[in-house]
Amino acid sequence: MDIAVDYCPAQTIIPSQPSIPAYKVPSAASPKKLPSFPRHHDRNRGEQSSGQATWHNTPAQEQTVDAVEPYLNGTIDEGGGISGTGYPGTVQPGTVQLGTAPLSSTKVMQLGETREHSPAGRTNSMKGALRARGSRSQSRVRRASIGSINEDITDIPQSFLEKLPPSPNSKQTTSIDSAHTFSATSNFYCPSGTFQGWKQVKLAGKRQSKSSTDLKRLTSLRDEWVWNTSSKKDDRKMDIQALAFREVGLEDMPYEILDMILSYLMQDLSPESYGPRNRDLIACLMTCRTLHAATLSVLYKHITIPYSITFSKVLNHITEYPGLGTLVRRLDFSHYTSVGFGRTRRDSWEIQNLTPKTLLQCFDLCTNLKEFQVHEHIDDELDEEVLKKLFSMPSIHAMDFCACSSRRFVSGFTATLTSNDILPESLANLKRLGLHACTTLQAPVFEALLPRLPHLTHLDVGMTLITDEALLSIPRSARITHLGLGKCTRITGPKVVEFLTTHEAVKNSLIYLNIMADMSRYMLLSADDLEKLLRRLPPTMRSLNIGGAQIFNKHVPLLLPLTKHLEELGLSHADLSVSHINSFFVPSPPSHDNDSEISEEELNWEPCTLRYIDLTGVPSVSHATLFGPSCVLASAHSYPLDVIELSDPTIQQLKMRASAIKRIGWTVKELGRRGWFVRLPSSDNTDDGRRTWKMGARWWGMKKVPVAVQEVGGMYGHYMFKS
Repeated sequence: MDIAVDYCPAQTIIPSQPSIPAYKVPSAASPKKLPSFPRHHDRNRGEQSSGQATWHNTPAQEQTVDAVEPYLNGTIDEGGGISGTGYPGTVQPGTVQLGTAPLSSTKVMQLGETREHSPAGRTNSMKGALRARGSRSQSRVRRASIGSINEDITDIPQSFLEKLPPSPNSKQTTSIDSAHTFSATSNFYCPSGTFQGWKQVKLAGKRQSKSSTDLKRLTSLRDEWVWNTSSKKDDRKMDIQALAFREVGLEDMPYEILDMILSYLMQDLSPESYGPRNRDLIACLMTCRTLHAATLSVLYKHITIPYSITFSKVLNHITEYPGLGTLVRRLDFSHYTSVGFGRTRRDSWEIQNLTPKTLLQCFDLCTNLKEFQVHEHIDDELDEEVLKKLFSMPSIHAMDFCACSSRRFVSGFTATLTSNDILPESLANLKRLGLHACTTLQAPVFEALLPRLPHLTHLDVGMTLITDEALLSIPRSARITHLGLGKCTRITGPKVVEFLTTHEAVKNSLIYLNIMADMSRYMLLSADDLEKLLRRLPPTMRSLNIGGAQIFNKHVPLLLPLTKHLEELGLSHADLSVSHINSFFVPSPPSHDNDSEISEEELNWEPCTLRYIDLTGVPSVSHATLFGPSCVLASAHSYPLDVIELSDPTIQQLKMRASAIKRIGWTVKELGRRGWFVRLPSSDNTDDGRRTWKMGARWWGMKKVPVAVQEVGGMYGHYMFKS
């Protein structure tokens, strides 16, 4: 069945039912694809509609196709006509041809005119469609409608038209009220009677959720919706009220707030776990465009690499999509192992997943990298070229090379730092540096690196060969809050005390300080050095480890003021009595001469803030002492003390009495070579151990300085809590 419809540009087309606007068809010089629509059922004819339709528009003038009941599925030809497949339905203007027998043209009515139809035009094939248009009496003058021409339908929409200046060709009769003056317009949008909603409309070949922006783009409207009947003044008032009381959706929030919210969905799971990873974040990726972009930023901000194959996948992905590489802020190899899936380290090297070449390629793509964390299992891949690139990255502010000591790493690190033409004189962006247990780095490396760090805040050089000269060369503009000098054999006690008490970088800003010494090898702080140090420590401190120093009972009065703000205190191998240890938690008992009087110490007593105390190797503390009447450590008087670190023999004896110590509210925990006597949590004690200065760690007694806020695990957990 072929149907041809001709439109006259000056004529106004009779609209269909008033629900949703139809489409405005512009003329064009080149073919354009129109939206395709599903076939539908004609309610008037009671059968499935199909067939061929050829539509002709006058070129060089924009026309509105609004009286077409079905949806078009075709293209605009070069002359401005539309050709395609579809059912035309009832068309009032122009000439309608059915098959080869032309119908008489139906006169388009102007406002106030009567309608006359030729009997020849009333064919059986068009009766249902004509009835659907409400064509009843064709000889009487109908009341004028402000939104259409003279029409038999009584419920014509009154607000579908944009009010434009009257056309010079338009005719008006005196029988029409002046308040209902008709304005001829071509911007008339009206859907067909079988319109099923915007969900059936395809945009760009896909079925998508239709937002207001999509609909406006689809109908090509200029300023506002044509069926908006409220005035602009009322709209503004409604908008102000809506803004005051409306509920803001998640996608309406600023990007920075979305990033903070979605970051709580990120889970730091260990590589050994087989549960679903970040399932909630993956669901957010498929919610909307705004959440998709914010979720991508969260997913790629911190990348943890447990295996070489994981690194290869990440590298291939950011190589294919370089924009994702700019989202990376941290590369974390703290969980990395070179032995996995039954392969040796040599096998992993032959596979060539993680090599100096691929690391350089990753650095080139991750241009905004801020944190880089590695350890001894990756030190062979850190050659001179990799380290040069890493130190020259403009955004890097945290680096951790925990336990890296291979020959390639040492030679590359030394060459990078000792060559004058490689690094600038100042590494202003580098604020956190971890060289914990880098035992093979020589003193010239520290003497060349530390003076270039004017804004240093975190420094961990524990178990290294750092010297007094390198320590004193730190710029005075630095403000160090976390300092790890534990088990450093090349520094001396007097110089360390001088640095800690006089240097501008540490004397007023320290929060965490670890200067423990290995008693089996050397002693760092003498009794006099310790006395000088305890008198000058700042009140900002929360963790102090002076294990291995010459600590005697005479130092307890100097330690007491520190226990009022310290949460961790390391006193391993101290020569202290039980009564002096008790004085940290309860006032000293009054002397026998003044039993009836309250001592001045009791009147001015302040409870301590200690959560952790290290009594490893203290001779006076044993499993029998802990349960004796003279010790308050395991009683309620020591609260808020939660953790007591003890030597291995004492821990083993406590484990044999596990049921007894559990009845008094304590238990034993072990990890690696360390053991703790831990208070069981109660309803009153809901503290999980998190502190901002611990940067993600929850356990007490950490021995390695963290350089990034994250959950501690992998090799970093080993050096922080096991060793």
